[in-house]
Amino acid sequence: MPMADVAPSQAMQRHLVNFISLLRSHDVRVSPAETLDAMDVAATLGYARRERLRDGLAAALAKTPAEEAVFHHCFARFFDRSLADFARTREERSAEGDAVGTDAVSTDAVSTDAVSTDAATENHRASVEQLLDEASRDDAALAELLATPLLQQLRNNDSTALNLALAEAAASIDLSQIRMFTQKGQFTRRMLDAMGEEQLRRTLARLEQQDSPALEPLRRYRDILREQVRDYVEQHYLLQAEGQNARFMDDLLSRTRLSNLEQRYLHRVHELVRQMARKLAERHARKRRVYRRGKLDMGRTLRRGIANDGILFHTHWKRVQKTKPQLLAICDVSGSVAAYAKFLLLFLYSLQDVLPKVRSFAFSSHLGEVSDLFAQYPVDKAIELVNWRYGGATDYGRSLQDFARLALEDINSSTTVIVLGDARNNNGDPQLEIMRSIYQRSRRVIWLNPESRRAWGTGDSEMLRYLSACHFAAECNNLTQLERIVDQLLKLNR
Repeated sequence: MPMADVAPSQAMQRHLVNFISLLRSHDVRVSPAETLDAMDVAATLGYARRERLRDGLAAALAKTPAEEAVFHHCFARFFDRSLADFARTREERSAEGDAVGTDAVSTDAVSTDAVSTDAATENHRASVEQLLDEASRDDAALAELLATPLLQQLRNNDSTALNLALAEAAASIDLSQIRMFTQKGQFTRRMLDAMGEEQLRRTLARLEQQDSPALEPLRRYRDILREQVRDYVEQHYLLQAEGQNARFMDDLLSRTRLSNLEQRYLHRVHELVRQMARKLAERHARKRRVYRRGKLDMGRTLRRGIANDGILFHTHWKRVQKTKPQLLAICDVSGSVAAYAKFLLLFLYSLQDVLPKVRSFAFSSHLGEVSDLFAQYPVDKAIELVNWRYGGATDYGRSLQDFARLALEDINSSTTVIVLGDARNNNGDPQLEIMRSIYQRSRRVIWLNPESRRAWGTGDSEMLRYLSACHFAAECNNLTQLERIVDQLLKLNR
């Protein structure tokens, strides 16, 4: 019976769930409702036509062009063996074999030697199968083994049934849980046991003691089976490890000091920053404040009156006002802190929908506003120009004087000031009174220091003195800490 006419088995449903887990490990968002939709798609389309199933699942699971590309990549590798042969019935494969045989006889290009070799191979195979049949007449255990579905698939070279058995065995042992290369041997053994290889091993051990002529043919089938299972496990390990290792690497990068990141990882770290920013933007989308004046929102007013038999006790108005808190970011871009400033600015400018009024200032020996650079250039290019213009030896006192001249009058009760720096002032005047003036005018002052708290106040660090002019100060030297602090900042600005 063709596979399309057969309802998907429980094993194939588990296989589909494992595929969805794989998509999630590759950052494709799939909700429980979408999982149920995928089950309905598979039940409706069947598993026989691979391309049709692929297109149906893609429509149910992939929501963006990027997710669709990941879906097709994972589908091609995950289902390349478990579904490829399901679409070909035994009758189709038999017909193809007859066609190939006819072409071989009618084509002059086929040499007599090749035909003779094929005939010899077929004769040898027939003699081996006859040897097994003869040995099983006097050996009930061997006859029982040869009658098992596994040996029937191996003897008949039935790749369709064997691949289906591999998929069902993989589902039964939950092969999707493989994570490390050291687990490959363990999962290979568990799959072999699930397919019934233990009976084959016991029979081989007994035949070896008896020096039976059936020993070598059975060993050959055992080796073929083991090779197939090892390849299957290897394939799924590579597929599962790809997504899991990427997640592990992302987690590792997000917890690594930004100053320790190697150049080859910077592109991935930039993408992590953008992902974090998108997540925070969705979480902290600005709420609208509704006023009791403006244009009447008739739809909402009528709906609200339904509970009162149509009497309009409550009116709703369309006039809204967006809250726009101001954020001033002051970043030390001297050599020891430049990497941290780069990622803070990248984070803030990736949150423009949530924090629309961001003014940026960069300093080392002197300070200047760099907001225009971010308006004129892409974020990455603007950050490079910032580091080029303002890098150098650090002078917090002079830089605070420059800031007071440029922006102190613009600070009000809706302004949040973020200072990123290690507070190491090369034993200069820290201009603490300017920091206190900023503290008094602003809604809050947040200081992010990439150094460990244990180093605050040591050497030429003025951090302990600056603490008296901060509402909040924290150690911040990796993406995880930066995300957490920005998340708290957005909560306070809601």
